[in-house]
Amino acid sequence: MTVPVRDGATVALLRDARVGFEVFMLKRSSAAVFSPSAHVFPGGAVDEADHADGGDTWSASLAKKPSIPVAFYVAALREAFEEAGLLLAHQSDGTIVRLDDPETTERFALYRKAIHAGECSIGEVCGREGLTLAIDRLVLFGHWITPEGAPRRFDTRFFAARAPERQAASPDGHETTSGVWTRPIDMLAANDAGDVELILPTRRSLEQLATFRSVDDALAGLGASA
Repeated sequence: MTVPVRDGATVALLRDARVGFEVFMLKRSSAAVFSPSAHVFPGGAVDEADHADGGDTWSASLAKKPSIPVAFYVAALREAFEEAGLLLAHQSDGTIVRLDDPETTERFALYRKAIHAGECSIGEVCGREGLTLAIDRLVLFGHWITPEGAPRRFDTRFFAARAPERQAASPDGHETTSGVWTRPIDMLAANDAGDVELILPTRRSLEQLATFRSVDDALAGLGASA
């Protein structure tokens, strides 16, 4: 039986550290159909709602029209929020939304669950909160297609972005069971030692990231090579 190829998006969320920088990695559930138990960046399939949420309202902050549908950007940001709890969205003053007080944290945790359950979209959340998705913060740097023979196949765009400050990353507890901030070189070493599993696109992406010294350096370098 031919396995259909779905559009997908994933995002490497980066933060500066004492030595170099770190990327947030999630461990997929052992029960997952696609890449069980592997360490991955937040990501998944582009949903129909991502196309609906990908209109001019969200793309106005881009310096130029993207070469791929905005829905890929929307999906990457939705998955970052849904799987990692990190929301890259602009407030009315242009700053990234903060989720560091108890009331806001609780409210957005409920939004996260609602998105996961399909009860609302990321665009609807932004509309309720007066936010716009920060798709201008995403740097496109990779494109991978799952080979034939896999139980699920994706045509995936890889993005990188600086992780929002004053927000705490966490796994969703469903598709992902744990999360860790780690230097790309350390995750590659753990994979070499057999301590963690990486699929090839993630491995190659980490190898790219490991060549840079800071988040700014990485985003500039990845953007220039895309």
